[in-house]
Amino acid sequence: MKNHYDAVVVGSGHNGMTAACYLARAGYSVCVLERRDTIGGAVCTETMFESDKYPGGFRIDVGSSAHFMIHQTPVVKDLELEKYGLEYIEMDPFMSYPVPGGKGVIHFYRDMKRTLDSIASVAPEDVENYKEFIKFWERINLGVLKVFLKPPTMGNMFMTSMKGQISNGGMFEKGEQAVGFQRVFSSYGRVVDEYFTNPHLKTALLWFAAQSGPTPGQSATGDFVGWQAMLHHSGGKRPKGGSGMLTQAMKAMLEAYGGVVRSNVPVADILIGNGEAYGVRLETGEEITGDVIISNAHVQTTMLKLVGPEHLKPGTLRQVKNIDVGNGFGMVIRCAVEELPIYESCPDDPEIHNGLQLICPSLQHMNNAIGDYMKKMPPERPAALAMTFSKIDPTLCPKDAHTLFVWAQWHPYELAGGLKWDDIREREAQKIYDEVVRYAPNMKDKLIDWYIQTPLDIERKHGLLKGNVMHVEMTFEQMFMFRPTPEMSGYRTPIKNLYLSSASCHPGGGVFAAAGYNAAHVVMKDLKKKKGGIFTFR
Repeated sequence: MKNHYDAVVVGSGHNGMTAACYLARAGYSVCVLERRDTIGGAVCTETMFESDKYPGGFRIDVGSSAHFMIHQTPVVKDLELEKYGLEYIEMDPFMSYPVPGGKGVIHFYRDMKRTLDSIASVAPEDVENYKEFIKFWERINLGVLKVFLKPPTMGNMFMTSMKGQISNGGMFEKGEQAVGFQRVFSSYGRVVDEYFTNPHLKTALLWFAAQSGPTPGQSATGDFVGWQAMLHHSGGKRPKGGSGMLTQAMKAMLEAYGGVVRSNVPVADILIGNGEAYGVRLETGEEITGDVIISNAHVQTTMLKLVGPEHLKPGTLRQVKNIDVGNGFGMVIRCAVEELPIYESCPDDPEIHNGLQLICPSLQHMNNAIGDYMKKMPPERPAALAMTFSKIDPTLCPKDAHTLFVWAQWHPYELAGGLKWDDIREREAQKIYDEVVRYAPNMKDKLIDWYIQTPLDIERKHGLLKGNVMHVEMTFEQMFMFRPTPEMSGYRTPIKNLYLSSASCHPGGGVFAAAGYNAAHVVMKDLKKKKGGIFTFR
């Protein structure tokens, strides 16, 4: 087996695979190394719960499930992933809010008119407010998206903003600049309070915005709810066969271009000589060298474990250690169930299972869960988000059964009172399932089996430290040119030839692929110089 490549990628998460695919497409030799026996990192689907009654088992996502952000990038089209087995199914409505204790549901469709009609059925007083809200944030986020798809240098951000000012007539409408900047730098809780009146619509928008991690009162998080505007452009989608079909298609594409993907080969060290990275050492002792090394692992794992403190300057070491990883914020149950939830508020609705179902009865409910989290306790009643993708993708499970995935917040990684996650995982999982039952009583005793992922399980499975699925907290001081540190925000590290490509980097977490896309462009530029301009980007 070949032991030297133009690029060696540590980790097969979707950002690392994105970088690898772009490099291979440009003509470089690439090897991807994955510590687990399956590839894909947190974009991975496994078969579980096979039995005589359910032959073939259930296709269960073990990381991400819904794909929103990647469809706002050129990645799927550029890499022609449909040729390699990727088939996306539209989620429309992409999310829904069944009204708690009442009748009705708010559907959020890709189409604005249909969304406004649905809002009118529950919150007619907020129809015009939603139109204004989307118009304001759409204008901003068309420019922000361009910033996300470039390394976050001051020059890139300034030039992108200036082009937006010229082509779009400005980020804000005339006379709106001061109010506009106030909204951008305020919390998403305040943004929702400013725009909307109806408690059901407010709760739906707040709960969906909370999926990025920061609490509703965090400053400079306004765009976490403002990004709603972009979902009316791209919608939400699901890979047929499971979330992991994205990374499987990337693997097939990479191999078609001559790339190599090896699984079950944990990397022990990144090899450093004279201040330069030149390869990796596997736990087996095997060494693989490369002109560049790209780490898709967590930034702290990369710099503190694989590189090692002895290779870092004191200032760099201090900055990496001080990165705010947070204290986890969620857990998930992946269930095989006998039937789909029948929500009391909309029992005959044919569309509720097309997308995400927001199971959070009120803002106070969410705040209570946050309060428990701040005390380092599991929430007495978690806020939940249900996903029933077997409705739109029957390939996920046997006939006469379904899948039900439920993500919930707020669940601290470090617990107070001597609690241990391994001791309480089933108790806390039952709390999450019970939230669904409160909305859909038919689900009582309909559980066939489940796969539980606490914050500790998430860390063990995916190497996501403290169970933070965004790698590091998505607060303003850790975004753009501050992510993961100012020194490494451009995907290059202080170790020559060593690069970062993971969600630890700009623009952050989620199934976005932007970090891998940006890292690939930085690496290709450097490789082209190194190799005398032999290769060109296609």
